[in-house]
Amino acid sequence: MNKKIDSKLMLRTIKDGAKVLILLLDEAAVIVVILLILNYLEIQVPLPVMIGGGIIVGILVIMIHIAVIPSFHRKQITGREGMVGARGRVVEPLTPSGTIIVKGEYWNAESLDDNIEFDENVEIIGNEGLTLKVKREGH
Repeated sequence: MNKKIDSKLMLRTIKDGAKVLILLLDEAAVIVVILLILNYLEIQVPLPVMIGGGIIVGILVIMIHIAVIPSFHRKQITGREGMVGARGRVVEPLTPSGTIIVKGEYWNAESLDDNIEFDENVEIIGNEGLTLKVKREGH
């Protein structure tokens, strides 16, 4: 029975593995620096302790990094892209441009509906530069 290989999944897995390896490099660098400092201070650590400690720390670090992999694929929820679908309130009438407040921040906005009056609720449906494109909430 031949199984079809999903090339997108394979590429994603390879990319995830490469990201984890890159993230592990800084931990390896820290361990090397610690060993160099111990050597410089002439502190002797028995080989079995170094090996056992290295294995335990290595397993913990790898488990933590593997747990992080799902975060590589989450939808961005910050910045302009994270604004789409958010709700806001008009603080300067949109005729068709004005100002809205979203999550405590003031934004320039442009109405895709007719004019929208002060204190009406709006929904963000897109953005162009730093101007949010909005429509009345519920329409």
